[in-house]
Amino acid sequence: MSDLLNYILNNEEAFRRNRLPSLYSDFTLQKQTNPDGYAVNVAAWEQALNRAAKRGYTSSRGTRARSGSLSSQKGADSKITDHLILRTDESLLRDLELPEWGRPVALGAVIEEAMKKHSMVPLPIFMTTAGSLRKSQWRLIDPGALSPLNIINWGFRQLKGFVIGESDTSPKLQVQELVLGQNLEEAANLTIKKAMAGNPSKLDLICSKESFTENFATILHDATELSSSDFDVLLLYLSRDCGVIAYDGKTVKFKSGDECPQITHQDTTIASIKTLLSTISKQVMNLEAKIAGLTASAKTALANKNRISALSAVKSKKMVEYNLSQRLATLAQLEEVYSKIEQAADQVEIVQVMEASTGVLRGMHTKIGGAERVEDVVEELREEMAKVDEIGSIMSEAGPVIDEGEIDDELEALEKGDREAREEKEAEETRKKLAELDSTKQASDEAARKAQASKDLESELANSIDRLSNMSVEDQPLNAK
Repeated sequence: MSDLLNYILNNEEAFRRNRLPSLYSDFTLQKQTNPDGYAVNVAAWEQALNRAAKRGYTSSRGTRARSGSLSSQKGADSKITDHLILRTDESLLRDLELPEWGRPVALGAVIEEAMKKHSMVPLPIFMTTAGSLRKSQWRLIDPGALSPLNIINWGFRQLKGFVIGESDTSPKLQVQELVLGQNLEEAANLTIKKAMAGNPSKLDLICSKESFTENFATILHDATELSSSDFDVLLLYLSRDCGVIAYDGKTVKFKSGDECPQITHQDTTIASIKTLLSTISKQVMNLEAKIAGLTASAKTALANKNRISALSAVKSKKMVEYNLSQRLATLAQLEEVYSKIEQAADQVEIVQVMEASTGVLRGMHTKIGGAERVEDVVEELREEMAKVDEIGSIMSEAGPVIDEGEIDDELEALEKGDREAREEKEAEETRKKLAELDSTKQASDEAARKAQASKDLESELANSIDRLSNMSVEDQPLNAK
Protein backbone atom coordinates (compact mmCIF):
# COMPACT_ATOMS: atom_id res chain seq x y z
CA MET A 1 0.00 0.00 0.00
CA SER A 2 1.37 3.42 -0.97
CA ASP A 3 2.01 6.22 1.54
CA LEU A 4 -0.68 8.29 -0.16
CA LEU A 5 -3.38 5.65 0.23
CA ASN A 6 -2.25 4.78 3.74
CA TYR A 7 -2.58 8.43 4.78
CA ILE A 8 -6.05 8.76 3.23
CA LEU A 9 -7.40 5.58 4.83
CA ASN A 10 -6.04 6.48 8.27
CA ASN A 11 -6.89 10.19 8.34
CA GLU A 12 -9.95 10.82 6.19
CA GLU A 13 -13.22 10.17 7.98
CA ALA A 14 -15.08 9.81 4.67
CA PHE A 15 -12.90 6.81 3.71
CA ARG A 16 -14.32 4.38 6.24
CA ARG A 17 -14.28 0.75 5.22
CA ASN A 18 -18.01 0.62 4.58
CA ARG A 19 -17.73 3.67 2.28
CA LEU A 20 -14.93 2.31 0.09
CA PRO A 21 -17.19 0.35 -2.30
CA SER A 22 -19.10 3.52 -3.14
CA LEU A 23 -15.99 5.71 -3.43
CA TYR A 24 -14.20 3.27 -5.73
CA SER A 25 -17.23 2.54 -7.89
CA ASP A 26 -18.39 4.44 -10.97
CA PHE A 27 -20.59 6.80 -8.97
CA THR A 28 -21.01 9.12 -11.96
CA LEU A 29 -24.18 7.10 -12.60
CA GLN A 30 -25.57 8.73 -9.44
CA LYS A 31 -25.31 12.24 -10.85
CA GLN A 32 -28.90 12.05 -12.11
CA THR A 33 -30.39 9.40 -9.84
CA ASN A 34 -28.75 10.40 -6.54
CA PRO A 35 -27.24 13.92 -6.80
CA ASP A 36 -26.54 14.15 -3.06
CA GLY A 37 -24.60 10.89 -2.99
CA TYR A 38 -22.67 11.94 -6.07
CA ALA A 39 -21.75 15.31 -4.48
CA VAL A 40 -20.66 13.62 -1.23
CA ASN A 41 -18.32 11.23 -3.05
CA VAL A 42 -16.84 14.02 -5.18
CA ALA A 43 -16.24 16.20 -2.11
CA ALA A 44 -14.64 13.28 -0.22
CA TRP A 45 -12.13 12.58 -2.99
CA GLU A 46 -11.33 16.26 -3.54
CA GLN A 47 -10.76 16.89 0.16
CA ALA A 48 -8.61 13.78 0.53
CA LEU A 49 -6.38 14.73 -2.42
CA ASN A 50 -5.99 18.31 -1.18
CA ARG A 51 -5.05 17.28 2.35
CA ALA A 52 -2.71 14.54 1.17
CA ALA A 53 -0.93 16.99 -1.13
CA LYS A 54 -0.69 19.52 1.69
CA ARG A 55 1.22 16.97 3.78
CA GLY A 56 3.46 15.88 0.93
CA TYR A 57 1.99 12.46 0.09
CA THR A 58 1.54 13.03 -3.64
CA SER A 59 4.34 13.43 -6.18
CA SER A 60 7.86 13.47 -4.74
CA ARG A 61 10.69 15.62 -6.11
CA GLY A 62 13.57 14.12 -4.12
CA THR A 63 15.21 15.11 -0.84
CA ARG A 64 17.43 17.91 0.40
CA ALA A 65 19.62 18.19 3.46
CA ARG A 66 18.41 20.85 5.84
CA SER A 67 20.93 23.65 5.91
CA GLY A 68 22.24 25.18 9.11
CA SER A 69 21.63 22.07 11.16
CA LEU A 70 23.97 19.32 12.28
CA SER A 71 21.07 16.93 12.07
CA SER A 72 21.45 17.02 8.31
CA GLN A 73 24.82 15.31 8.78
CA LYS A 74 23.00 12.37 10.33
CA GLY A 75 20.60 11.79 7.50
CA ALA A 76 17.78 14.05 8.61
CA ASP A 77 17.03 15.13 5.06
CA SER A 78 13.88 17.01 4.12
CA LYS A 79 11.58 15.51 1.52
CA ILE A 80 10.65 17.77 -1.39
CA THR A 81 7.15 17.18 -2.76
CA ASP A 82 4.45 19.02 -4.66
CA HIS A 83 2.05 20.61 -2.18
CA LEU A 84 0.29 23.07 -4.46
CA ILE A 85 0.26 20.99 -7.65
CA LEU A 86 -1.41 17.62 -8.26
CA ARG A 87 -0.23 15.48 -11.17
CA THR A 88 -3.02 13.23 -12.45
CA ASP A 89 -1.51 10.28 -14.31
CA GLU A 90 -1.08 6.54 -14.12
CA SER A 91 1.09 6.78 -11.03
CA LEU A 92 -1.71 8.53 -9.10
CA LEU A 93 -4.16 5.76 -9.96
CA ARG A 94 -1.56 3.16 -9.04
CA ASP A 95 -0.97 4.81 -5.64
CA LEU A 96 -4.71 4.83 -4.95
CA GLU A 97 -5.30 1.22 -5.97
CA LEU A 98 -6.76 -1.17 -3.39
CA PRO A 99 -6.41 -4.96 -3.71
CA GLU A 100 -10.07 -5.44 -2.86
CA TRP A 101 -11.66 -2.64 -4.88
CA GLY A 102 -9.09 -1.82 -7.50
CA ARG A 103 -8.61 1.70 -8.79
CA PRO A 104 -11.05 4.61 -8.27
CA VAL A 105 -13.15 4.48 -11.44
CA ALA A 106 -14.75 7.92 -11.07
CA LEU A 107 -11.58 9.89 -10.27
CA GLY A 108 -11.75 11.56 -13.67
CA ALA A 109 -15.22 12.88 -12.83
CA VAL A 110 -13.90 14.23 -9.51
CA ILE A 111 -11.18 16.16 -11.31
CA GLU A 112 -13.67 17.54 -13.85
CA GLU A 113 -16.00 18.75 -11.11
CA ALA A 114 -13.11 20.42 -9.30
CA MET A 115 -12.04 22.19 -12.50
CA LYS A 116 -15.60 23.40 -13.12
CA LYS A 117 -15.69 25.20 -9.78
CA HIS A 118 -12.03 26.33 -10.16
CA SER A 119 -10.77 24.63 -7.01
CA MET A 120 -8.33 22.88 -9.34
CA VAL A 121 -6.90 24.73 -12.35
CA PRO A 122 -4.61 23.32 -15.04
CA LEU A 123 -1.09 24.63 -14.48
CA PRO A 124 -0.60 26.17 -17.97
CA ILE A 125 -3.86 28.10 -17.68
CA PHE A 126 -3.02 29.33 -14.19
CA MET A 127 0.41 30.54 -15.28
CA THR A 128 -1.04 32.55 -18.19
CA THR A 129 -4.43 33.68 -16.87
CA ALA A 130 -4.73 36.24 -14.07
CA GLY A 131 -7.41 35.45 -11.52
CA SER A 132 -8.06 31.98 -12.91
CA LEU A 133 -8.92 30.76 -9.40
CA ARG A 134 -11.68 33.36 -9.02
CA LYS A 135 -13.32 33.80 -12.42
CA SER A 136 -16.80 32.35 -12.20
CA GLN A 137 -17.38 32.82 -15.92
CA TRP A 138 -14.19 31.01 -16.90
CA ARG A 139 -14.63 27.74 -18.78
CA LEU A 140 -11.95 25.22 -19.59
CA ILE A 141 -11.71 24.09 -23.21
CA ASP A 142 -9.32 21.21 -23.73
CA PRO A 143 -7.93 21.47 -27.29
CA GLY A 144 -7.64 17.69 -27.43
CA ALA A 145 -11.36 17.34 -26.76
CA LEU A 146 -12.15 18.92 -30.13
CA SER A 147 -10.15 16.41 -32.16
CA PRO A 148 -12.14 14.55 -34.87
CA LEU A 149 -11.65 11.20 -33.13
CA ASN A 150 -13.06 12.49 -29.84
CA ILE A 151 -16.01 14.08 -31.64
CA ILE A 152 -16.81 10.78 -33.41
CA ASN A 153 -16.51 8.79 -30.17
CA TRP A 154 -18.77 11.27 -28.39
CA GLY A 155 -21.35 10.93 -31.16
CA PHE A 156 -21.32 7.16 -30.92
CA ARG A 157 -21.77 7.31 -27.16
CA GLN A 158 -24.71 9.67 -27.50
CA LEU A 159 -26.28 7.53 -30.22
CA LYS A 160 -25.79 4.39 -28.17
CA GLY A 161 -27.39 6.02 -25.17
CA PHE A 162 -30.27 7.27 -27.30
CA VAL A 163 -30.94 3.83 -28.79
CA ILE A 164 -30.54 1.52 -25.80
CA GLY A 165 -30.79 4.07 -22.97
CA GLU A 166 -27.23 3.62 -21.65
CA SER A 167 -25.88 6.36 -19.36
CA ASP A 168 -22.57 8.14 -19.89
CA THR A 169 -19.60 6.39 -18.34
CA SER A 170 -17.10 8.09 -16.07
CA PRO A 171 -14.68 10.37 -17.94
CA LYS A 172 -11.12 9.13 -18.30
CA LEU A 173 -8.46 10.67 -16.07
CA GLN A 174 -6.38 13.08 -18.16
CA VAL A 175 -2.63 13.38 -17.68
CA GLN A 176 -2.09 16.94 -16.47
CA GLU A 177 -0.84 19.09 -13.61
CA LEU A 178 -3.46 20.94 -11.59
CA VAL A 179 -3.00 23.87 -9.22
CA LEU A 180 -4.79 23.15 -5.93
CA GLY A 181 -6.59 26.38 -5.11
CA GLN A 182 -7.30 25.58 -1.46
CA ASN A 183 -3.69 24.72 -0.66
CA LEU A 184 -2.41 27.71 -2.63
CA GLU A 185 -4.56 30.20 -0.74
CA GLU A 186 -3.57 28.69 2.61
CA ALA A 187 0.12 28.80 1.71
CA ALA A 188 -0.21 32.42 0.58
CA ASN A 189 -1.94 33.48 3.80
CA LEU A 190 0.64 31.72 5.98
CA THR A 191 3.49 33.26 3.97
CA ILE A 192 2.11 36.78 4.36
CA LYS A 193 1.51 36.26 8.09
CA LYS A 194 5.04 34.98 8.65
CA ALA A 195 6.66 37.74 6.57
CA MET A 196 4.75 40.49 8.40
CA ALA A 197 5.23 39.08 11.90
CA GLY A 198 7.19 41.20 14.35
CA ASN A 199 6.72 44.56 12.57
CA PRO A 200 9.57 44.06 10.07
CA SER A 201 11.58 46.91 8.59
CA LYS A 202 11.61 47.68 4.89
CA LEU A 203 14.89 45.83 4.44
CA ASP A 204 13.42 42.75 6.12
CA LEU A 205 10.74 42.69 3.42
CA ILE A 206 13.33 42.35 0.65
CA CYS A 207 14.94 39.01 -0.18
CA SER A 208 16.20 36.95 -3.08
CA LYS A 209 14.28 34.02 -4.51
CA GLU A 210 16.77 31.64 -2.90
CA SER A 211 16.20 33.20 0.54
CA PHE A 212 12.43 33.16 0.02
CA THR A 213 12.61 29.47 -0.91
CA GLU A 214 14.63 28.68 2.20
CA ASN A 215 12.50 30.73 4.60
CA PHE A 216 9.12 29.43 3.43
CA ALA A 217 10.00 25.89 2.33
CA THR A 218 8.03 24.25 5.17
CA ILE A 219 5.19 26.78 5.34
CA LEU A 220 2.51 24.08 4.88
CA HIS A 221 4.13 21.07 6.55
CA ASP A 222 7.18 20.91 8.80
CA ALA A 223 8.32 17.48 7.57
CA THR A 224 8.24 18.24 3.83
CA GLU A 225 9.33 21.18 1.68
CA LEU A 226 7.61 22.87 -1.22
CA SER A 227 8.95 21.99 -4.65
CA SER A 228 10.37 24.49 -7.12
CA SER A 229 7.11 24.27 -9.12
CA ASP A 230 5.19 25.09 -5.93
CA PHE A 231 7.30 28.19 -5.39
CA ASP A 232 6.77 29.32 -8.98
CA VAL A 233 3.02 29.05 -8.47
CA LEU A 234 3.12 30.69 -5.02
CA LEU A 235 5.25 33.64 -6.12
CA LEU A 236 3.08 34.24 -9.17
CA TYR A 237 -0.08 34.11 -7.05
CA LEU A 238 1.31 36.50 -4.42
CA SER A 239 2.48 39.02 -7.03
CA ARG A 240 -0.18 38.80 -9.72
CA ASP A 241 -3.38 37.77 -7.93
CA CYS A 242 -2.81 39.09 -4.40
CA GLY A 243 -0.57 42.07 -5.16
CA VAL A 244 1.32 41.72 -1.87
CA ILE A 245 4.78 41.29 -3.38
CA ALA A 246 6.83 42.51 -6.32
CA TYR A 247 8.75 39.76 -8.07
CA ASP A 248 11.03 39.92 -11.08
CA GLY A 249 12.29 36.34 -11.12
CA LYS A 250 15.23 36.98 -8.78
CA THR A 251 14.17 39.46 -6.10
CA VAL A 252 11.08 39.38 -3.86
CA LYS A 253 9.79 42.53 -2.15
CA PHE A 254 6.78 42.42 0.16
CA LYS A 255 4.30 45.28 0.23
CA SER A 256 4.82 47.79 3.05
CA GLY A 257 1.75 49.75 4.10
CA ASP A 258 -0.35 51.13 1.26
CA GLU A 259 2.49 51.56 -1.19
CA CYS A 260 2.64 49.55 -4.39
CA PRO A 261 5.78 47.39 -4.25
CA GLN A 262 8.26 47.96 -7.06
CA ILE A 263 11.70 46.42 -7.31
CA THR A 264 14.58 48.83 -7.85
CA HIS A 265 18.28 48.29 -8.43
CA GLN A 266 18.86 49.05 -4.74
CA ASP A 267 16.41 46.31 -3.76
CA THR A 268 18.28 43.81 -5.93
CA THR A 269 21.58 44.79 -4.33
CA ILE A 270 20.14 44.50 -0.82
CA ALA A 271 18.72 41.06 -1.61
CA SER A 272 22.12 39.96 -2.98
CA ILE A 273 23.92 41.13 0.17
CA LYS A 274 21.42 39.33 2.40
CA THR A 275 21.83 36.14 0.36
CA LEU A 276 25.60 36.40 0.54
CA LEU A 277 25.44 36.93 4.29
CA SER A 278 23.31 33.82 4.67
CA THR A 279 25.64 31.77 2.45
CA ILE A 280 28.80 32.80 4.31
CA SER A 281 27.10 32.18 7.66
CA LYS A 282 26.36 28.62 6.56
CA GLN A 283 29.93 28.19 5.39
CA VAL A 284 31.17 29.38 8.78
CA MET A 285 28.94 26.85 10.54
CA ASN A 286 30.18 24.04 8.27
CA LEU A 287 33.83 25.02 8.83
CA GLU A 288 33.31 25.12 12.59
CA ALA A 289 31.71 21.68 12.47
CA LYS A 290 34.64 20.42 10.35
CA ILE A 291 37.17 21.83 12.84
CA ALA A 292 35.35 20.07 15.67
CA GLY A 293 35.43 16.82 13.71
CA LEU A 294 39.14 17.11 12.90
CA THR A 295 39.93 17.88 16.55
CA ALA A 296 38.06 14.77 17.61
CA SER A 297 39.90 12.73 14.95
CA ALA A 298 43.28 14.00 16.17
CA LYS A 299 42.44 13.09 19.78
CA THR A 300 41.29 9.65 18.73
CA ALA A 301 44.49 9.08 16.72
CA LEU A 302 46.64 10.13 19.69
CA ALA A 303 44.69 7.81 21.96
CA ASN A 304 45.40 4.99 19.50
CA LYS A 305 49.10 6.09 19.33
CA ASN A 306 48.72 6.86 15.61
CA ARG A 307 50.93 9.93 15.38
CA ILE A 308 50.79 10.20 11.56
CA SER A 309 46.98 10.36 11.49
CA ALA A 310 47.03 12.85 14.34
CA LEU A 311 49.49 15.12 12.50
CA SER A 312 47.40 14.91 9.32
CA ALA A 313 44.26 15.83 11.23
CA VAL A 314 45.97 18.77 12.94
CA LYS A 315 47.37 19.99 9.62
CA SER A 316 43.93 19.83 8.00
CA LYS A 317 42.48 21.59 11.02
CA LYS A 318 44.96 24.48 10.60
CA MET A 319 43.96 24.89 6.94
CA VAL A 320 40.29 24.88 7.85
CA GLU A 321 40.92 27.39 10.64
CA TYR A 322 42.66 29.68 8.12
CA ASN A 323 39.66 29.44 5.79
CA LEU A 324 37.35 30.08 8.73
CA SER A 325 39.24 33.24 9.71
CA GLN A 326 38.91 34.53 6.13
CA ARG A 327 35.19 33.76 6.08
CA LEU A 328 34.70 35.45 9.44
CA ALA A 329 36.52 38.57 8.25
CA THR A 330 34.40 38.70 5.09
CA LEU A 331 31.26 38.11 7.13
CA ALA A 332 32.17 40.98 9.50
CA GLN A 333 32.69 43.33 6.55
CA LEU A 334 29.39 42.37 4.96
CA GLU A 335 27.56 42.77 8.27
CA GLU A 336 29.03 46.23 8.68
CA VAL A 337 27.98 47.16 5.14
CA TYR A 338 24.47 45.83 5.73
CA SER A 339 24.28 47.72 9.03
CA LYS A 340 25.18 50.95 7.23
CA ILE A 341 22.55 50.22 4.60
CA GLU A 342 19.95 49.70 7.33
CA GLN A 343 20.98 52.97 8.95
CA ALA A 344 20.78 54.81 5.65
CA ALA A 345 17.37 53.29 4.92
CA ASP A 346 16.10 54.46 8.31
CA GLN A 347 17.48 57.92 7.65
CA VAL A 348 15.78 58.04 4.25
CA GLU A 349 12.49 57.06 5.84
CA ILE A 350 12.86 59.66 8.59
CA VAL A 351 13.70 62.39 6.06
CA GLN A 352 10.70 61.39 3.95
CA VAL A 353 8.42 61.59 6.97
CA MET A 354 9.86 64.99 7.92
CA GLU A 355 9.45 66.22 4.37
CA ALA A 356 5.86 65.03 4.27
CA SER A 357 5.21 66.67 7.64
CA THR A 358 6.70 69.92 6.35
CA GLY A 359 4.33 69.81 3.41
CA VAL A 360 1.37 69.23 5.71
CA LEU A 361 2.32 72.18 7.91
CA ARG A 362 2.92 74.36 4.88
CA GLY A 363 -0.52 73.50 3.55
CA MET A 364 -2.14 74.29 6.89
CA HIS A 365 -0.30 77.59 7.17
CA THR A 366 -1.42 78.45 3.67
CA LYS A 367 -5.01 77.85 4.70
CA ILE A 368 -4.50 79.98 7.82
CA GLY A 369 -2.95 82.83 5.86
CA GLY A 370 0.04 83.54 8.08
CA ALA A 371 0.55 85.30 11.43
CA GLU A 372 -0.76 88.71 10.21
CA ARG A 373 -4.06 87.19 9.17
CA VAL A 374 -4.34 85.46 12.57
CA GLU A 375 -3.71 88.81 14.32
CA ASP A 376 -6.41 90.44 12.20
CA VAL A 377 -8.85 87.64 13.01
CA VAL A 378 -8.13 87.92 16.75
CA GLU A 379 -8.55 91.72 16.66
CA GLU A 380 -11.84 91.40 14.82
CA LEU A 381 -12.96 88.82 17.35
CA ARG A 382 -12.16 91.16 20.22
CA GLU A 383 -14.10 93.97 18.58
CA GLU A 384 -17.13 91.78 18.06
CA MET A 385 -16.98 90.56 21.69
CA ALA A 386 -16.81 94.17 22.87
CA LYS A 387 -19.87 94.96 20.80
CA VAL A 388 -21.72 92.08 22.49
CA ASP A 389 -20.83 93.48 25.94
CA GLU A 390 -21.91 96.97 24.90
CA ILE A 391 -25.24 95.71 23.57
CA GLY A 392 -25.81 93.76 26.80
CA SER A 393 -25.20 96.88 28.89
CA ILE A 394 -27.65 98.90 26.81
CA MET A 395 -30.32 96.20 27.08
CA SER A 396 -29.87 95.98 30.85
CA GLU A 397 -30.31 99.75 31.18
CA ALA A 398 -33.53 99.61 29.16
CA GLY A 399 -35.10 97.11 31.52
CA PRO A 400 -37.57 97.91 34.45
CA VAL A 401 -36.31 99.79 37.54
CA ILE A 402 -36.37 97.58 40.62
CA ASP A 403 -36.47 98.98 44.22
CA GLU A 404 -33.73 97.33 46.22
CA GLY A 405 -35.61 98.02 49.49
CA GLU A 406 -38.63 96.04 48.32
CA ILE A 407 -36.35 93.17 47.40
CA ASP A 408 -34.78 93.20 50.88
CA ASP A 409 -38.22 93.32 52.58
CA GLU A 410 -39.51 90.44 50.47
CA LEU A 411 -36.39 88.40 51.14
CA GLU A 412 -36.74 89.11 54.92
CA ALA A 413 -40.40 88.08 54.85
CA LEU A 414 -39.47 84.81 53.12
CA GLU A 415 -36.76 84.11 55.66
CA LYS A 416 -39.18 84.89 58.55
CA GLY A 417 -41.85 82.59 57.18
CA ASP A 418 -39.30 79.83 56.68
CA ARG A 419 -38.00 80.32 60.22
CA GLU A 420 -41.52 80.26 61.77
CA ALA A 421 -42.38 77.10 59.83
CA ARG A 422 -39.20 75.46 61.03
CA GLU A 423 -39.90 76.50 64.68
CA GLU A 424 -43.48 75.23 64.45
CA LYS A 425 -42.25 71.92 63.11
CA GLU A 426 -39.73 71.62 65.96
CA ALA A 427 -42.42 72.47 68.55
CA GLU A 428 -44.75 69.83 67.12
CA GLU A 429 -42.02 67.25 67.29
CA THR A 430 -41.32 68.24 70.92
CA ARG A 431 -45.04 67.86 71.83
CA LYS A 432 -45.09 64.41 70.23
CA LYS A 433 -42.07 63.36 72.22
CA LEU A 434 -43.59 64.68 75.51
CA ALA A 435 -46.84 62.86 74.76
CA GLU A 436 -44.93 59.68 74.14
CA LEU A 437 -43.08 60.15 77.43
CA ASP A 438 -46.40 60.74 79.32
CA SER A 439 -47.98 57.65 77.86
CA THR A 440 -44.88 55.66 78.73
CA LYS A 441 -44.94 56.98 82.32
CA GLN A 442 -48.66 56.24 82.71
CA ALA A 443 -48.13 52.74 81.46
CA SER A 444 -45.25 52.30 83.88
CA ASP A 445 -47.32 53.65 86.82
CA GLU A 446 -50.21 51.41 85.91
CA ALA A 447 -47.92 48.42 85.80
CA ALA A 448 -46.46 49.41 89.17
CA ARG A 449 -49.97 49.75 90.68
CA LYS A 450 -50.97 46.39 89.31
CA ALA A 451 -47.83 44.85 90.66
CA GLN A 452 -48.43 46.44 94.10
CA ALA A 453 -52.05 45.35 94.11
CA SER A 454 -51.04 41.84 93.23
CA LYS A 455 -48.45 41.94 95.97
CA ASP A 456 -51.01 43.23 98.51
CA LEU A 457 -53.46 40.54 97.47
CA GLU A 458 -50.87 37.86 97.93
CA SER A 459 -49.95 39.31 101.36
CA GLU A 460 -53.59 39.43 102.44
CA LEU A 461 -54.12 35.90 101.21
CA ALA A 462 -51.12 34.72 103.16
CA ASN A 463 -52.40 36.40 106.30
CA SER A 464 -55.81 34.81 105.89
CA ILE A 465 -54.25 31.41 105.55
CA ASP A 466 -52.23 31.99 108.69
CA ARG A 467 -55.31 33.04 110.64
CA LEU A 468 -57.22 30.00 109.50
CA SER A 469 -54.36 27.83 110.52
CA ASN A 470 -54.24 29.42 113.96
CA MET A 471 -57.99 29.12 114.41
CA SER A 472 -57.95 25.44 113.63
CA VAL A 473 -55.20 24.88 116.15
CA GLU A 474 -57.05 26.75 118.90
CA ASP A 475 -60.30 24.85 118.23
CA GLN A 476 -58.77 21.43 118.81
CA PRO A 477 -58.79 21.49 122.69
CA LEU A 478 -62.42 22.60 122.71
CA ASN A 479 -63.39 19.67 120.58
CA ALA A 480 -61.46 17.41 122.87
CA LYS A 481 -63.53 18.43 125.86
